[in-house]
Amino acid sequence: MPFGTVKLNDGNEMPVIAFGTGSKWKGQDVTDYVLQAIEAGFSHIDTAQWYKTEDSVGRAIHESALDRSELFITTKWSGGTSISEAIHNSLDQLGLKQVDLYLIHNPSNVKDMEKDWREFEKIKETGLSKSIGVSNFKLQQLQELMKVAKVKPAVNQILFHPYNYAENKELLEFSAKHGIVTEAYSSLQPITRYPGGPVDKPVNAAAKRLNATPVQVLLSWVRSKGVAIVTTSASKEHLEEYLETADLPPLTEEEIAAIDEAGAKGPPGTVRKMMSDLYRNRYILGAALLIQFGGYFYLTSRG
Repeated sequence: MPFGTVKLNDGNEMPVIAFGTGSKWKGQDVTDYVLQAIEAGFSHIDTAQWYKTEDSVGRAIHESALDRSELFITTKWSGGTSISEAIHNSLDQLGLKQVDLYLIHNPSNVKDMEKDWREFEKIKETGLSKSIGVSNFKLQQLQELMKVAKVKPAVNQILFHPYNYAENKELLEFSAKHGIVTEAYSSLQPITRYPGGPVDKPVNAAAKRLNATPVQVLLSWVRSKGVAIVTTSASKEHLEEYLETADLPPLTEEEIAAIDEAGAKGPPGTVRKMMSDLYRNRYILGAALLIQFGGYFYLTSRG
């Protein structure tokens, strides 16, 4: 059973899993990798102005010989040019008249929230993109946008994995309340960047029960949060592994809770883990500081 689609707040449908052409692919010719992803079963391709991969994504779309309606294309305004110039350049690079989803790549690109979002609303209104949204927006930035938006953003694409779930929980709740789909990138960081951390144990336990891989458990965990996925790989086997996640039974509530709890401890050897430890031990540390200060004042008062 494939991952399927999610209905956006504007009525359009978005495939739940996307093949990404950013990060390690920046500036490279990704034609063959996009074709490989399409052949493996991906129908959602994610790119951006900043990735400099739109031209080769466009070649892959053309070479796939698929009907346009069979593919969902996301790209992003990454700054550097006006929004109007950027969307037209992106469409030219992609060889398309319309993309399915157009995102503000980063809030740092925004100089005037209301003015810039009006430009995005115009892009949707004129049919250059079916849906519009944002990427890397924190809670406060999304709240600010919602105050001025006539058309709600359909999607917020963010860095999301078990180690940053706790800090994004309120953002996910706000987005869900307003019908904004959260889309995750770099969800496999507990394996690719932070191996050996506290998340490994509950992930491996779930993988054993399901006869699945840890990668598939992490993707299942993302879906358990109602979050869509952007992932990538040069390996056809890995792409198939990702897609086969949809065929697995769901994680149990206990497995999800165990991954949440482990993620809250923070990844190994990071400042976040130290801060998490300090927070958990705040009462002990507070008492120790009081004793130290008390001793200091006692000694100085006697001197």
